[in-house]
Amino acid sequence: MTTLKINGRPVAVDTPPETPLLWVLRDELGMTGTKFGCGMALCGACTVHIDGRPTRACVTPIAAVGDQAVSTIDAMADDRVGRVVQQAWVELGVAQCGYCQAGQIMSAVALLKQQPKPSERQIDEAMNGNICRCGTYPRIRAAIQLAASRLQGAK
Repeated sequence: MTTLKINGRPVAVDTPPETPLLWVLRDELGMTGTKFGCGMALCGACTVHIDGRPTRACVTPIAAVGDQAVSTIDAMADDRVGRVVQQAWVELGVAQCGYCQAGQIMSAVALLKQQPKPSERQIDEAMNGNICRCGTYPRIRAAIQLAASRLQGAK
């Protein structure tokens, strides 16, 4: 039995320690907001935060998580930065098919928490590895810039 701290609460799971975090979230806990994309940490669809760092859940065994805090897209509505990012996403119509968007949002939130006023280059670097098959990259960048602006104005 392993206890993980997910979205601010302890969760006990009975899975082997090498089980990827993604499968625990989706299959064991029914948290399907975090998506399976490639299974090789190449597309970013499965991005979660582990102690605030964007991490690919598809290749992260639960043994590597330990007592670190895991945040998923499911908790972003309760997170100030996450809420502002999600609002910008909706307002600018970022999502097309939507499949990659949870991972995109998780990467954007991590960026804005680390760098509240990111340059275009910083946005590109932070979002590198988050693939959008629909090609909504200009809207993603615009939504991050809008969220950053709103977060700066809120201070």
